[in-house]
Amino acid sequence: MARSLSDLADALADLDRRVSEAHQYLGIDEARAVANGLETEASEPSLWDEPDRARAVTTRLSRVRDDIERWERARAEVDDAAALVELAVEEGDAELLPEIDEVVTAAESLLADIELMALFGGEHDENDAVCEINSGAGGTDACDWAEMLLRMYQRWAERNDFTVELTEATDGGEAGISSATFLVKGRHAFGFLAAERGVHRLVRISPFDSQSRRHTAFASLSVVPFFDEVSDEVPIDEGDLRIDTYRSSGAGGQHVNVTDSAVRITHLPTGIVVACQNERSQHQNKDRAMQMLAAKLADLQRQEREAEVAALAGEQRDVSWGSQIRSYVLHPYQQVKDLRTGMEIGNVDAVLDGDLDGLMEAYLRWQRSRQGADPAG
Repeated sequence: MARSLSDLADALADLDRRVSEAHQYLGIDEARAVANGLETEASEPSLWDEPDRARAVTTRLSRVRDDIERWERARAEVDDAAALVELAVEEGDAELLPEIDEVVTAAESLLADIELMALFGGEHDENDAVCEINSGAGGTDACDWAEMLLRMYQRWAERNDFTVELTEATDGGEAGISSATFLVKGRHAFGFLAAERGVHRLVRISPFDSQSRRHTAFASLSVVPFFDEVSDEVPIDEGDLRIDTYRSSGAGGQHVNVTDSAVRITHLPTGIVVACQNERSQHQNKDRAMQMLAAKLADLQRQEREAEVAALAGEQRDVSWGSQIRSYVLHPYQQVKDLRTGMEIGNVDAVLDGDLDGLMEAYLRWQRSRQGADPAG
């Protein structure tokens, strides 16, 4: 049922305010100037003589254009709705109400997306993300839980048009996986997935218990921003590396391609270990592993160098009792509860199938409220 003209007028006034605020915190005027400069740079014939610089320029231009176009669509939707409201008032035409309602609803959706994007304020929130899942306390149930989490994030990425590269998975033995490393690619992948880093707790009737008793299992997710290149910011001395090659094998043979070219790199000074086994050649696996190592070393350096970005890798806790950020209860009742934001969801199956947007947005708003500034109001 369409909203009344009075309700729509009120909603429209609120939308007009929000669009004006978005113009300010998105810096639309400045963004247009930046876009003009980047367009000029992108049109230079010599740009692609430096492929890395060219990719950086075109990627930034695409993102700036996206911000501008998203805001312009919202502005246009609000203006269209205002014109329809004015027409309905002048002509006393109630038949226009469904059309006005539709335009206002579209504008509300656009503004919600803009305001969500505005919550990303971290230096690397726009980056791709390197993610690692590890099973914790709970034995076989924990390995099964780790695999359930991997599927949950794969499904979330699919829902949101991100791509996932599973670079390594270690079989859990009786069931599931003991660990997995994967790369999520897409704008704000790190910003979104940073909301998920920490320990996740599952309570259910164990399918591995012959007496059908309730069990608790734990698994953790760590997330760091991914960098396309092993840059000068992260100097890596080959002498500090131990590089092992081995035959890859995924849990059930379904997670990775079976090759003879898997690579595991250990950074001896820090003990950081990365592995990749899904590329076609040993050389490609080594290159990808080096990128992930650079990401982890960069994150470690930032933690050591700047206290304010220590949260990039999340708080380090034991993957066991009392350390979880979120609980997923399947028995004796059904509930997902985020212990940071207090958000509760009764449809556990939907969450496990990748419906994480509400939980992620709640975390982003909670995080922004702790910082004392929310541009989206």
